[in-house]
Amino acid sequence: MDKKNKTVMCFGTFDRPHPGHISCLKQAREYGESLIVVVARDVNVKKIKGRLPRKNEQERLEEIKKIKFINRAVLGQIKNKYNIIIKYKPDVICLGYDQGVCETELKTVFKGEIIRLKPYKEELYKSSKLN
Repeated sequence: MDKKNKTVMCFGTFDRPHPGHISCLKQAREYGESLIVVVARDVNVKKIKGRLPRKNEQERLEEIKKIKFINRAVLGQIKNKYNIIIKYKPDVICLGYDQGVCETELKTVFKGEIIRLKPYKEELYKSSKLN
């Protein structure tokens, strides 16, 4: 796999990052030279999960920014979730193994490679089990 000059993007809530998150982000980093992590906005988390995260979007963003191997961490879009993809033009998008994203819909705006990442000790490190 040639990762030279490739930018990888992944998305998540990252409410209290745990070893499962770190594993997924490290896996994603293997697909390119640069990793952009998009942190979900509070309002979108509430729509998707039916509840607000424990930490607000700014706090979650700051925690992700502390991870050394991430090149850039940004907040997602509120209205058009795909605008962030259009803005940063990644070559690869990595999705969590259980991330509820419709790949067919994603392919309407993204022509690059889409990769589903492997779980890491999902019986222990799954956000819904830790919250």
